Parts: sequence; structure tokens; C-alpha cells
Amino acid sequence: MKDFDNKFYSEQVKIICGVDEAGRGPLAGPVVAAAVIFGNGKIIPGINDSKKLDEKTRERLFTEIVANAVSFGIGIVDHTKIDEINILNASLLAMKIAVEKLEIEPHLILIDGNKTFPSSVQTRAIVKGDSKSYSIAAASILAKVTRDRIMKKEAEKFPHYSWHTNKGYPTKAHIKAIQKYGACSLHRKTFLTRILSKEEQLVLVEN
Repeated sequence: MKDFDNKFYSEQVKIICGVDEAGRGPLAGPVVAAAVIFGNGKIIPGINDSKKLDEKTRERLFTEIVANAVSFGIGIVDHTKIDEINILNASLLAMKIAVEKLEIEPHLILIDGNKTFPSSVQTRAIVKGDSKSYSIAAASILAKVTRDRIMKKEAEKFPHYSWHTNKGYPTKAHIKAIQKYGACSLHRKTFLTRILSKEEQLVLVEN
């Protein structure tokens, strides 16, 4: 994966940033993006697409990435904004926020997927970038771990939905819980149209 990133370095591109997001599919909670810059020669063994790693490995790598990155940023866009501008635009906004939090400006931004966001820095969308690019894969780990931690904490306030295990994704158990107890204030209302009626969506479970 490091070789994939290395081919982008040139006289004009000496600082590369990888960007990815987590949380497009869940029925509740925010979408979280991360941006990561490594030194050219830095390699942390085990970095890969976060979806291919178990939770324990992701947590360990999160700590190593944070300790060894030249700079990193986290962008969070909450469920109300997702309902307002749709999940694609919210994901791109979270990515932009993550890049803006970097302490140094990259020369090139590699973005997972086929869309980019407005930036003064050159951007490049990489389809399946989280399984090709070292820096995008690192960003996928930071985004995934950060979002999972948020949902585990929120699960303490909303125990009906088992977010400590499903993280808000539409598992059968999560959908059944929504149908039984209704939606709570952290659910994405635009994602529930096939699960609850409009009247049911208006009744929020607070705990």
C-alpha cells in the first residue's frame, strides 16, 4: 500500500494526505472523517482498510497512527446535518473539516471513493482507496475507531438499540428495536422512511 502512495510523490508533491470516512450506512449518529499525513518513509505494520481489521487491531493501530503521523485531523458531521444535506454531502463536508484541522497543508489529498470536495489543494479520488493507499487506509482506521467510540458512548444513553455492538448500522436487531420503541433523537430521520411511518418518526425516545 505504501508503494501506491509513493508513486504520487514528485518535485511538486512532497506532502500527501489520505482521507476517508466512516458511517455512511448507519441509521443513527454522525458521519466521521479523518485525514492523515505521514512522513515519506514512515511505515506502521498492519495498516489496512479498517473493514478488514478486527476491533482490537483497529484500536491498537489508532494509537500507533496518532503517535506517528506528522499530522492528522478528525471531522464530524452530526445526524441533523445529514438529514439536512444528505449523506453524500455530509460525508464530503466531514472530509473537508478533517483536512482543515491538519496542522500542515498537504500538496496532494488522496480521497477514498469517486467524489472530491472543494479545496485549494489538489485532490484525487481513489475508488477503493482504503484497500490501495496506505494513508487512506490509516484515515479509515481513525475515522472508524472515532465513530465507534461515539456510538458506544451514546449506547449508554439509548440502550434499546444495542449501539455498543451494531454501532447504529441497520442490523435486524436494530431495526426491530426501532419498530418496537420508536426512533430517538440521534436517529437519522431520512433513513427511517422504510421502517417507521411519518407519525411514528415524530415520536422520539429520549432514553
